[in-house]
Amino acid sequence: MTTPDIRRPAAIDAAWLTAVLQQAGVDAVVKSFEAKNVGTGQIGESVRFKLTYERDAEDAPRSLVGKFPSPDETSRGTGIMLGNYLREVRFYQQLAPRAQVQTPRCWFTDTDATGGEFVLMMEDLAPAEQGDQLKGVTLDQAKLVVEQAARLHGSFWGDESLDDLPWVQGSKAAPASAVTPDLVGNLWQGFRARYAERLQPHWIEVGEALTSRWSQFGGRETGPRTLAHHDFRPDNMMFGTAAGGHPVTVLDWQSFTYAVGATDVAYFLAGALPADVRRAHEAELLALYHAELTRLGVTGYSMDDLRRDYGVGAFQLFLTAFFASMVVIQTPRGDDMFMQMLGSAADHILDHNALSALA
Repeated sequence: MTTPDIRRPAAIDAAWLTAVLQQAGVDAVVKSFEAKNVGTGQIGESVRFKLTYERDAEDAPRSLVGKFPSPDETSRGTGIMLGNYLREVRFYQQLAPRAQVQTPRCWFTDTDATGGEFVLMMEDLAPAEQGDQLKGVTLDQAKLVVEQAARLHGSFWGDESLDDLPWVQGSKAAPASAVTPDLVGNLWQGFRARYAERLQPHWIEVGEALTSRWSQFGGRETGPRTLAHHDFRPDNMMFGTAAGGHPVTVLDWQSFTYAVGATDVAYFLAGALPADVRRAHEAELLALYHAELTRLGVTGYSMDDLRRDYGVGAFQLFLTAFFASMVVIQTPRGDDMFMQMLGSAADHILDHNALSALA
C-alpha cells in the first residue's frame, strides 16, 4: 500500500487520491477528478476534489476537501510563525478521536518537520454550508454551537496531559509565545493607522487599554483549563441545511490552546449574534452551556465562575481581529470581517465591565 506524500493542490493526481483512500481502508481506484477552491480561509487554502472512479467501492466518497498552506507568502509565513499548520495536523492525528465535538472525518493528514508544508484531506460536509461572520447566526444555531463548545471543553476539562504537548498553545511544554507585548502593541498601532476612518472611539479605548496592559492580561488569574478552539466563529463552522448535513461541525483547528473554555463561548456569542439578541438571550445560552458541561461530568464550576470567565472572554475576539488583520493578506471581505469582530468584541467587553480585569 502506497502512503501519500505531502503535496500542494497543483501536484495532486488520481494516483495520489487513490493512495489517500486506500490507506484509509477504501478499496477504490480514482480515475479522474475536478478540483475547485472553496471557502475564504485567511491562513490556509481549501480545495474540493470531485472524484470519478475506475473501480468504485460502497464506502468511497464522491468528493473530498483538502486543506493546504496558503499560496500567499505573507499568510503562509504567519501560519508557520504561529505553528498553525503543525497544530491542526496534530489535532486530527492525536486529539480529534477523544473530542466529543463534531468534526469532519479526516481521511489523511501529515506535515513536514518544520510545520511549513502540510496536507489535510477531510470529509466533504456538503450539503451543509459554511457559516459567515458577517451574516451571523440564528438563535437556534447559536444554541447548537454552545452545546458543541461544551462537548469540546468537557472532553478535556482539567486534562493536565495537554501540558506535555509542545504543539498545544498554553501548555507547559509549549515554546515561548511569539505573541510578545511589543508585537501586540506594534500591530495595534499599525491597525489604528490603517483603519483610522473606520474605528469608533470606544473601540480605540478598548484597544489602548488591552495593548498597554498586555502583560497584566496574560498573567491574570484564570479559571479551569481545557482544550479551547480559540477562533470559535461562524466562518470556522459548517451548518446543516434543509438538504442535509450535520447540524453543526467545527473546523479550522489551527489555533487551539489549553485555556479557559468560556473564552470560546464569549468569542462566538459576541461576534455571531447581534448585540441586542446576545443581551436578551445571554443568560439562557450560558445556562445551556453549563448544563451540557454538567451532563458531561464537569463538577466544581459554578454559574458564577462561568459568568466571570465569560465576561472577559471577548478580549480574545478583539485581539484576533486586529492581530490577524495585520499579518494575513488584506482583502475587502477580510477588512469588513475584522471590523465586525472588533466592534462586537468591544461592545461585549464594555457590557461586562471587562476593562476592570486589566487594572
